[in-house]
Amino acid sequence: MTPSPGGRDPGLQPERTRLAWRRTTLSCTVAAVLAARQSVHGGDVSAAGVLGAGLSLLVWVAFLVVAQRRIAALGRARPRALGMPAAVAAALCTVALAGFAVAVVV
Repeated sequence: MTPSPGGRDPGLQPERTRLAWRRTTLSCTVAAVLAARQSVHGGDVSAAGVLGAGLSLLVWVAFLVVAQRRIAALGRARPRALGMPAAVAAALCTVALAGFAVAVVV
């Protein structure tokens, strides 16, 4: 792709955004795995720990769906802006995952 006369390559922004979504998905995966690991750490498996790990897994899957849809949308020639419902869902999944991970640790 050749840069436009203004010096800006319109293909770079969607690529950076796609990479950011992948990094965020990886971070959420690490948080969910650490929450699951912490819930069974030391052989003490409590109902609260299993519930927290299960909820973390559920929220992780929801975030993964939102992220994959956005990554696929960014693969188009002219990607549309992220819609408000998807942005709210991603933010809520991130906050919920952090809350569940903290609950499992504490």
